[in-house]
Amino acid sequence: MLKISNRLAVPLAEIDMSAVRAQGAGGQNVNKVSSAIHLRFDIRASSLPEEIKQRLLQRGDQRISADGVVVIKAQRFRTREKNREDALERLRALLQTATRRRKKRIPTKPTRGSKERRLKQKTQRGRIKSLRGKVRE
Repeated sequence: MLKISNRLAVPLAEIDMSAVRAQGAGGQNVNKVSSAIHLRFDIRASSLPEEIKQRLLQRGDQRISADGVVVIKAQRFRTREKNREDALERLRALLQTATRRRKKRIPTKPTRGSKERRLKQKTQRGRIKSLRGKVRE
């Protein structure tokens, strides 16, 4: 089980992980050993609550494909086990962001004093700019 919060967890059976060869420098080790982890998690087919699924699908995250699959490639470490932990931790962080509700913004109006200060500063700035002009005799 991948624990997301106190009340929410995802079974590991819903997460598809496969070992692939890592990219980049590393010499013989990179060319020989499949140490990178390719994690796939289908949001729509998961056991997550509908509300969280909708929040995840509405996110503009590049890791979530158009068909609702989270794709994470972990290749930061040399060992497969550490990369597996890293991929699961990144998935956990993504799912935790969807569990938090954003506070509704309460629109406020500027106070009369702040309006007056703004207008006073605008007139001062205009006066400074007008003094930059040509000097008339």
